Amino acid sequence: MKAPQPFQYQGSKRLLAATILRYLPSGMPRLVEPFAGSAALSIACALKGSAARYWLNDCNQPLAELLRQIIHHPEKVADAYQSFWRDQSEMALTHYYCVREDFNRTRDPFLLLYLLARCVKGAVRYNANGLFNQSPDKRRLGTRPQTLRHNLMAVSTLLCGRALVTARDYHEVLVDCQPTDVVYMDPPYQGVCGERDARYFSGIVFEDFVDALTQLNERGIRFLLSYDGRLGGQHYGKALPAALDLTHVEIKAGRSAQATLLGRNAMTMESIYLSRSLAEEINLGANMHNLARGQQKIPSSLFSPALPI
Repeated sequence: MKAPQPFQYQGSKRLLAATILRYLPSGMPRLVEPFAGSAALSIACALKGSAARYWLNDCNQPLAELLRQIIHHPEKVADAYQSFWRDQSEMALTHYYCVREDFNRTRDPFLLLYLLARCVKGAVRYNANGLFNQSPDKRRLGTRPQTLRHNLMAVSTLLCGRALVTARDYHEVLVDCQPTDVVYMDPPYQGVCGERDARYFSGIVFEDFVDALTQLNERGIRFLLSYDGRLGGQHYGKALPAALDLTHVEIKAGRSAQATLLGRNAMTMESIYLSRSLAEEINLGANMHNLARGQQKIPSSLFSPALPI
């Protein structure tokens, strides 16, 4: 069965989730996502049955509330979306801007779902005042209501009664993690945005984030991090300190569409980093520790999708 998608969301790990799950243990008591986004990894994990419970957190409060409503009241969410979708009629662009204005005034999560379905590439964009300002995709009208209803019901079936949803700062979430938890983090890429960027609701401070990872290590909490990547020979993101003792694995994410348009044959590689405790648990290999990104030589057997499930 294919993992259901509750809504399109740029940066979602939906297409890579099955591969990322290969680096997480089975039988996890709880999987924690401090930067949940569309909860793609937790949904894929629930489909596989790898964890008993889930903690989904996103500091974007309307987004977190949307996830909560989808999990507990999928029919209500689907009905609201169907109403917004049908109201587009022949005035789709005008309708979109009206909904966007209403969302910025009310922060209604049901309005956000419609905006995510209709905006360009499912890319959330906010201005300096925190107002949603992404434009509509003029080529499409968004996911059909029946398709979305099916997806929302499937997500609810997987997570209802098993998931906690919050809208807290990621620091607070990490502090409250338990020794038995496994944490998956997919923060805004350092190569894409800094402490504040209009393309994200919120950025992160690099030094603060490194300190948070250090504390997880000191507490022995297992974690996996999607952090940076490269396109061909171009690296994106500030290198994480060797003192964190992380295992770095690259995942082939496909050919770059932009590079293809420019006549280049460049492969996009995304990086994941495993805490030492997690790497040792899944027997990834101690020889991978503390290798600098530029010097790292990963055995071909560790390149996804070659690693066996």
